[in-house]
Amino acid sequence: MTFLNKLTTTAAAVAVAVSLAGTALAADVTIRLGHLNPAEPFESHSGAMTAIFKSLVESASGGAIEVKLFPNGQLGKDNEVIQQVRDGIVESVISSSGGIAQHYPLVGIFDIPFAFPNIAVASRVIDQRSAFGKKFSADLEAKTGLKVLGMIDSGGFFAFTNSQRPIKSVEDMKGLKIRTMTLPTHMAMVDSLGAQATPLPWAEVYTSLQTGVADGEMNPIPIIAFAKFDEVQKYLSITNHVITPYIWTMNKAFYEGLSPEHRKIIDWASEVATEAGRGVSRVIEASERGLPKLAKKMEVNVVPPAEQAKFAAVAQPAVRKLIEEKLGAEGKDMLDSMMSAIKAAE
Repeated sequence: MTFLNKLTTTAAAVAVAVSLAGTALAADVTIRLGHLNPAEPFESHSGAMTAIFKSLVESASGGAIEVKLFPNGQLGKDNEVIQQVRDGIVESVISSSGGIAQHYPLVGIFDIPFAFPNIAVASRVIDQRSAFGKKFSADLEAKTGLKVLGMIDSGGFFAFTNSQRPIKSVEDMKGLKIRTMTLPTHMAMVDSLGAQATPLPWAEVYTSLQTGVADGEMNPIPIIAFAKFDEVQKYLSITNHVITPYIWTMNKAFYEGLSPEHRKIIDWASEVATEAGRGVSRVIEASERGLPKLAKKMEVNVVPPAEQAKFAAVAQPAVRKLIEEKLGAEGKDMLDSMMSAIKAAE
């Protein structure tokens, strides 16, 4: 399928989901599905994914399955909702790597800086259906008891924003307080570059940037845009230094307790929704909802490949060392598998 066809399919799927979102049906099964991001399907990939999933599941099941959506972190912090899913209180969640890490630390392997050369390679590897995705998902399921429904990038490559100065070189990082997720790998990466890692939960980021608790943060363009960080940050530096997964999970006992027909609906609906989410992220990045929108308020610079190599030379060894120390032989094996998959995907 061509990229244009994928975008056309994505747009059609989103349109159908939005049009059917209000359909009222009598349900035998209820799926409560939470995520951190806005509900509007053209603002975030998880908003699009959940809207499409709800539409497809409810219509394909003839109303036997109802999907209730809880966007914007309504159910709690990311790691808390994952625990709710593990405990059977909530049926499903789409989570950031920061939330997943507290239940499955091996997700930290994705944090090797500049490991992925471009978004096409990232999409091939960060995919539940890829050889690596199958290995990763099977290990996560074995260690957490969660059923993996999908893997997707978090919205694209990470960029740095801050309120102090453009980041054009490693030297420009020195002394900046950069908010990170509570991921040891992200903290090690930021600290290795001479900045001060400032781990904060998502709900506190905007206020912390506004008040100066943190000078800056790092996120993909779509997240920077919908979080309105352009209101509290002056500089946006396109470094493309890391790309992390969002992982969609479901309570395994709940999934296995569904009828074979209903499991089949869940499987294909989550696959379609995940693919649509990839397309929506790319559209947001390039449209007035993404980088062009941010550039109206922020000073934007792109770090060239020669400077990226200098960032990588400093940060890669620090993160790799941490992974090998903290995650042991299992972490090294999973990291080696991912790096081999990246090389093959190129």
